Amino acid sequence: MYVMTFSSQKGGSGKTTLSGHIAVQAERCGEGPVAIIDTDPQGSLADWWNERHTERPVFAAANFAQLAEDLERLSEDGIKLAIIDTPPAITSAIRRVIGVADLAVVPTPPSPHDLRAVAATVDMVERANKPLVFVVNGATARARITGEAAIALSQHGTVAPVIVHQRTDFASSMIDGRTVMEINSESRSAKEIEQLWEYLSVRIKKSEPRQLFSQLKKPTFGRRFAY
Repeated sequence: MYVMTFSSQKGGSGKTTLSGHIAVQAERCGEGPVAIIDTDPQGSLADWWNERHTERPVFAAANFAQLAEDLERLSEDGIKLAIIDTPPAITSAIRRVIGVADLAVVPTPPSPHDLRAVAATVDMVERANKPLVFVVNGATARARITGEAAIALSQHGTVAPVIVHQRTDFASSMIDGRTVMEINSESRSAKEIEQLWEYLSVRIKKSEPRQLFSQLKKPTFGRRFAY
């Protein structure tokens, strides 16, 4: 099992939207079963999942205190990819999440405030010795600052070659538990998510899957998922 986390110190970066979309796209590409884990107290990803009318990706409850054990059990139960959404903070709990990840994805809108905020997240990921990928998210088409943001981020780490643009279909999809791929698979937004997953899939598979432990406590799963 691989573990991907979406982390950013600043709120409004699009972590939750991308977490849900990448999880669904991974399932669509046959990379499942995929489990999503919401560690943000606001529970936005859990709320989105509860509106869905399909069972995949599955939702798994986990807590910071025994996160490694919970992930271990997910792996034993056949999950191939766990995607963890995190709150906008730099805390010991977030460090624990990044510590168990195979890839840390840092969504970053192309704005001066967001660019200034990445340093703390980068430092945390580097201290954990984990691979990092920036995703320029919520960009405005043909805006000069988008290219400038990608250049600035490249000074701190790898930038995904796919830019996710700000469109109303992303916001609409989060209201009723869908994704832009499920609303219109031929839309520009859907194509961007497809391309982003293709890139992230290659990146995470370059890492070694997490080493497993034995005889660990089984986590509590969401309402639609049980063995």
